[in-house]
Amino acid sequence: MTANDPDAAIRDETARLEAQLIALRRELHKRPELAFEEHETAAVVAAELARLGIPARTGVGRTGVVGLIEGGRPGPTLLIRADMDALPIHERTGLPFASERDGLMHACGHDIHTVTLLGAAAVLRSIAPALAGRIKLIFQPAEEILEGAPAMIADGAMDDPGVDMCLGFHNWPWGKVGQIQYVRGACQAASDAFDIVFHGRSGHAAHPQAAIDPIAGAALFIGQLQTLVSREINPLSPAVVTVGQISGGTVRNIIPDQVTLKGTVRTMDTAARDAVEAGMRRLLAGVEAGLRLRSELDYARKVPPLVNDDRVLDRVLTAARAVVGEAAVTSGTPSMGSEDFACFTERAPGAHLRIGSGAPGRADVLHNSDYQPDEGCIAVGVRTLSRAALELLQ
Repeated sequence: MTANDPDAAIRDETARLEAQLIALRRELHKRPELAFEEHETAAVVAAELARLGIPARTGVGRTGVVGLIEGGRPGPTLLIRADMDALPIHERTGLPFASERDGLMHACGHDIHTVTLLGAAAVLRSIAPALAGRIKLIFQPAEEILEGAPAMIADGAMDDPGVDMCLGFHNWPWGKVGQIQYVRGACQAASDAFDIVFHGRSGHAAHPQAAIDPIAGAALFIGQLQTLVSREINPLSPAVVTVGQISGGTVRNIIPDQVTLKGTVRTMDTAARDAVEAGMRRLLAGVEAGLRLRSELDYARKVPPLVNDDRVLDRVLTAARAVVGEAAVTSGTPSMGSEDFACFTERAPGAHLRIGSGAPGRADVLHNSDYQPDEGCIAVGVRTLSRAALELLQ
């Protein structure tokens, strides 16, 4: 440790590692893997942790990896999480390290997240004697389908030892490198999924009286659905209900037997979440009665809202300001996007940061085939996570 100065050790070790981490990120970027298929990525992570002398368990939640760093004194357990999965997108960046797998791309920056946490692991391993407690490193699969965190939790990722606090992060192309954003309270929405099948009776389009039209039922239901948001949810409580897929019918002159709808619900609090599901069931009952249809609803609550805990967040922000300066740490607005890190924070208080990754002269967005984050965000992330761990485990 640099002259018994953990802050200096974090800064110096990060500077020493930065080029290696960028090179590793580019290797991972070439070989993206979809949800629960992150076998090569997990193998790289496990090898790096072994090289650092950090004990790890593999195959957690199918393809996840859990590492553990013991501090020099007794104390709480801090979980730090990075996601590893890629997206089914054909990359169009033209970069020399572009994806070598057609139709797959790290278009959300999870390759950056993976190496950022590996870098933090190396730094924290080097300053472990200064920590009071332990750090559980979570390399998580399948965030993009919101199933990786639940799978890892079901497989014991938060047990033995139990977790007292959680820390998560995401690269943020709307901010420059060196900028960090946070949101107090609920920062990302709960995500629910619904599948509905309307069953009617097929018949000739010229003789509708002899059929029961599920298309008419689906249309009526879709029109009524938005009244749940506009007339039943408190306007100060955000909610989004979207039907994203409709399928039914074969030709223009046949009323089909059934129509299928698929959609998503996003809410920020339990009351709105409950109200939307209950209202949807009530509307379906009305459509059934009014149009003589039968319907089936499969409603799945995927992940809860991601809620930042002020007790953890305030200490994390103290660390972030020590790394990038007071002015570069700013408050942002919640997102109706969802993040399964919420499954961890539902069980232990936590904080989630947005780490600026916007490249100069670009206007990138996530999940885009030309996404090119600034790799300078890796070092900022390593320093911020390491300094936050030091702050939380004093």
